[in-house]
Amino acid sequence: MASKSHESAGLAFDRDGPRGDVPLVLIHAGIADRRMWNPQWRALTAERDVVRLDLRGFGESAEPRPGAQSAMADVIETLAALGIERCQLVGASFGAGVAVEVALTRPSLVDSLLLSAPGGSLIKDVTPDLRAFIDAEESAVERGDLEAAVEANVRWWVDGPYRSPDTVAPAIRDLVRRMQRRAFEITAGWDDLEEQELDPPALERLAEVRVPTLVLVGALDLDAIVNTARHVTKGIPDAHLVEWPDTAHVPSMERPGDFLALLRGWLTT
Repeated sequence: MASKSHESAGLAFDRDGPRGDVPLVLIHAGIADRRMWNPQWRALTAERDVVRLDLRGFGESAEPRPGAQSAMADVIETLAALGIERCQLVGASFGAGVAVEVALTRPSLVDSLLLSAPGGSLIKDVTPDLRAFIDAEESAVERGDLEAAVEANVRWWVDGPYRSPDTVAPAIRDLVRRMQRRAFEITAGWDDLEEQELDPPALERLAEVRVPTLVLVGALDLDAIVNTARHVTKGIPDAHLVEWPDTAHVPSMERPGDFLALLRGWLTT
């Protein structure tokens, strides 16, 4: 049974597919919203129970959380409201950090993790390329140039530091552009909101993650993300790393069929 543009615990979500198996839950990247999973959605929901969420400040989740902001708490509360007591959890970029925080905070909720281009709270170091992106985005925001801020995200994250824009499918760049612009518009007045961070942080607690974990990274991604993927793989006891040589920060969008195959294989191991 489909649930389109529904909301639970403040998060917009879709849920579709046959019930009965352990649900698959998809958490998007920080340059995206739940639309990033469009290429895999129909195939996955034909086979299993799948939920995809918009974190607060993205897509259709346009209202801040009362009190301190916590994406991890939002996900846990949303899944509880949906009656989900156990799930397979997939997180991309910022969403990968949220997924690990969920696994640390509610270990009984998570059967396995797939972390694609892990970022967010998992980023180990601010490498020169990450610093260059941060400076470009902050400069654009400070001068009120929303379009330039959006383009900085597309250029650094979708294209990556090692490719020119004309090597990436225009449809991918355009969708990320729309998703990122939407996030900037929603959060324009959120600067003073308190953020609730995991203490100790997830990066210091990787050894506590006790579920099978697959880490995917593209070799054309920022050095910060490639380094993070390798660090996370070493830190989680039952983790396996897959590196794709020809993708940057959104491998599930660049190679949707291969990502679907990888995910299917992971779910059946």
